[in-house]
Amino acid sequence: MEKLIFKKRLKQVMFFSVIALILFSATVLLVNKNVESVGTKYIVSPNDVPNADAILVLGAYVSPNGIVSSMLNDRLTVGYELYEQGKAPKLLVSGDHGRKDYDEVNSMKNFLKNKGVPSQDVFMDHAGFSTYESVYRARDIFEVHKVIIVTQEYHLMRAVYVARELGLEAYGVASDRHDYGRAMTMYKLREIAARNKDFLWSAILKPKPTFLGDAIPVFGDGKVTDDK
Repeated sequence: MEKLIFKKRLKQVMFFSVIALILFSATVLLVNKNVESVGTKYIVSPNDVPNADAILVLGAYVSPNGIVSSMLNDRLTVGYELYEQGKAPKLLVSGDHGRKDYDEVNSMKNFLKNKGVPSQDVFMDHAGFSTYESVYRARDIFEVHKVIIVTQEYHLMRAVYVARELGLEAYGVASDRHDYGRAMTMYKLREIAARNKDFLWSAILKPKPTFLGDAIPVFGDGKVTDDK
């Protein structure tokens, strides 16, 4: 008798576990699709993107010698081209500079300066540790209201979604200039989880980023963000 009761309870647990897994998976996929569809509405071509307060270039890997990765090179190149077209008077480069031995933003600014962009037109966000934090700080620290975000398209949909949820008038320009190889498959799979996390963060919880601080209006001189 006890064995029959145990088997019945086990079947019930397994049944409800499967139902829970199906519901969870469906929710994850629905959120992913929602973020993707909303973000896509505001991704436009370089020629069609409206003028903005600033061009926000999101960070990516930088080698120990300061050379930017292929993906970051493409982001910076597109950001530079938009600046040259007069789409915004300032560039805001946001990335990870949380350790002395790893610095995305100075490498990004140096890249743009080497292209001929004046230092005063490039602001560095040293605490852009995630897409959510980069956008939040663009709004609250750099006082950006209307922004053009530049990154690869798979990432751009989420970045634009987050910015819109945080109240920015945001548009995206994709920087897919190369084939990034097999790594893109992993990036796109991870992006599903990232979209669900940032949906929770930007649409519901809205936590403060790791660091805030005094305002540094992007309408001023970008040299105030220099640390070297």
